[in-house]
Amino acid sequence: MNFREEAYNTILKVLKNNEFSDALLQQRAKKLKHDGEDIRLFYNSVKGVIKMKQKLDHILSHYTDPKKYAATDLKIKIMLYLGLYQIIYLDTIPEHAAVNETVELSKKLLSEPVADFVNAVLREYLREDRTVYPEDPALRIAFEHSYPPELIQTWIQLWGEESTEYMAMYFNENPALHIRVNSTATNPEKLLNYFSRREIEIIPSPASKMMFYTHQSAEVLDEVAFSEGYFSVQDTSAAMVVELLDPQPDQSVLDLFAAPGGKCTYISERMGNSGEIVAVDKIPKKMKLLKQAADRLQLTNIIQVTTDALKYGPVAPAYHRVLVDAPCSGWGVFSRKADLRWQAHNDIPELIKLQEKALEHAANFVAPEGFLVYSTCTMNPHENEEQIARFLAKNPKFKLVTADTIIPKEYTENGFLKTIPFKHHMDGAFAAKMQKTK
Repeated sequence: MNFREEAYNTILKVLKNNEFSDALLQQRAKKLKHDGEDIRLFYNSVKGVIKMKQKLDHILSHYTDPKKYAATDLKIKIMLYLGLYQIIYLDTIPEHAAVNETVELSKKLLSEPVADFVNAVLREYLREDRTVYPEDPALRIAFEHSYPPELIQTWIQLWGEESTEYMAMYFNENPALHIRVNSTATNPEKLLNYFSRREIEIIPSPASKMMFYTHQSAEVLDEVAFSEGYFSVQDTSAAMVVELLDPQPDQSVLDLFAAPGGKCTYISERMGNSGEIVAVDKIPKKMKLLKQAADRLQLTNIIQVTTDALKYGPVAPAYHRVLVDAPCSGWGVFSRKADLRWQAHNDIPELIKLQEKALEHAANFVAPEGFLVYSTCTMNPHENEEQIARFLAKNPKFKLVTADTIIPKEYTENGFLKTIPFKHHMDGAFAAKMQKTK
């Protein structure tokens, strides 16, 4: 089975069943690698089509009757997506090969008449690009960069047209891989030298001395240094949340919504594998990933509790540090999670209620003079600044700690940790640190 057929089947599952692409990609990639297929083309095709389907739909509607196209069977649309995506975005594949291979795949998986239709549409596009975008700014950005129009409208209201378009464009680029040094096993200088000797470039992050980024992700992850626990994959924005928390050796820390464990393992490293971290999450599969990460990094101070974070107890103000990495709309991770943009505008009111409950529950565990950090991977002020304002108004025992006393100032705003993807070249994140009075 070639990469196109596997890509087609994977995209169909994602779009038809709302299955997350990352899990499917990992399953399918193993088989393709065994068969000697190009994994990168498979990844690019799947993630690219899922990200860009709104734009691909808009272009394709110019080459068929728009009403008839809207009612076209999803299987046929996906075949068109796959062919058109290769033509527009995959420079390593000649245009004629993209068309011919997609047509042959249509014959194999669908039918001869469908293959003829796919052939006609793709060749007509190659003859002439007739695509016209709407004049309305929200619709133009939504169709040109492939996002739900209502999400783009929200972003324009929050940030204006220019910043919204920069954000939309940034999330369509292939993100760099960010890696975090395991300070219990090595140091940044040694890791940099290790990769330099292997002619693999890792670039120090300006935001954190424990972080690097690289455009050679496959080579970095193939290195034995990863399996032996000398570094982890984590976005710099997520690492800075832990740096804001600033856990100290021998302290007790509670990490709510802890799995799959990127922040939890960094907390452990910052504590020098001392003290105690109670990691709480209700999803067993994700908790298994946390255990695997801790084992790989040889971290032994993490106690895992598989339960709903909102029901964790007994409630007692016993922890020096409490982290609430709350479920959120995920606007900040759109470049990595291709399918999230099509769901992230759903159920935000419900998420806000959940976040509020989580913050109130977490506050009960903070010891006098202890610290509470609330974090998300979104730039939505309703889930961020407004949550903190409500919490502080209701909980006068807590005071905001200004983030720029701990984090470089350029990654902060109004006392909060706040990363802007197109500006800082990392995921979007927010965090607020609060101290409980005596």
